[in-house]
Amino acid sequence: MKPSTIREQIRSGKHKSHTSGVANDYVQANLAIVPKEYAFDFLLFANRNPKSCPIIDVLEAGEVESVLAAGSDIRSDIPQYFVYEYGKLTKKVHDLKEIWRDDFVSFLIGCSFTFESQLLKEGVPLKHIEQNKNVAMYITNCQTKPAGQFSGPVVVSMRPIKNELVQKAIDVTAQFPNMHGSPVHVGNPKEIGIKDISKPDFGEFVEIAEGETPVFWECGVTPQSAAIHSQIPYVITHAPGHMFITDVTNEEFLRDRT
Repeated sequence: MKPSTIREQIRSGKHKSHTSGVANDYVQANLAIVPKEYAFDFLLFANRNPKSCPIIDVLEAGEVESVLAAGSDIRSDIPQYFVYEYGKLTKKVHDLKEIWRDDFVSFLIGCSFTFESQLLKEGVPLKHIEQNKNVAMYITNCQTKPAGQFSGPVVVSMRPIKNELVQKAIDVTAQFPNMHGSPVHVGNPKEIGIKDISKPDFGEFVEIAEGETPVFWECGVTPQSAAIHSQIPYVITHAPGHMFITDVTNEEFLRDRT
């Protein structure tokens, strides 16, 4: 299906689940929405933490259509949204139109689902896609660089990679710096503060078999961590794994950004 068709299905409520493995050839994006008065601080936060928060588009206050997706509506084209008020998750909704404000600034942030497509093309299997699961994500003991009121721990996504393919996975994902780039950690999860790998903070656990190594990439869920720690009045994010699908192919994005 074309991205526009998928967005229509999301908008109509026909597709309400995660978008991992959906439209593999097209760039997907994380979302963070903040009131205009906090937009500069968030932009600075993203600039200081480019692996976690690589911005690929900004919608000015009140705008709802991204230049990356003709006819899109940021208020309804993501399967599920999380609404935070003063650091507390208060709502999980499928549409933002009832709570939308003209002072909302929307940030689209690069997503690792983009480099997953290239990993598959390069012969690196991804078990969460094979099992139709949302990728596992964990809050680490690594800290972001603060900006204004925004700070908090880095969130990572984990994929079990066959030992002999780990270096290939590193090399492939390094080609996508605007989609989190190369891994932030390879191996023992306890070294980055993950006490129980079988219990992700977001997403679904995928077993790490013998002959596989857990590989961790910085994750666009990090803004949710920052939203909680900042305790500003209002922050809206995508639900983990529920992304905004653009009209830009992965190959086009890679060519235009290199």
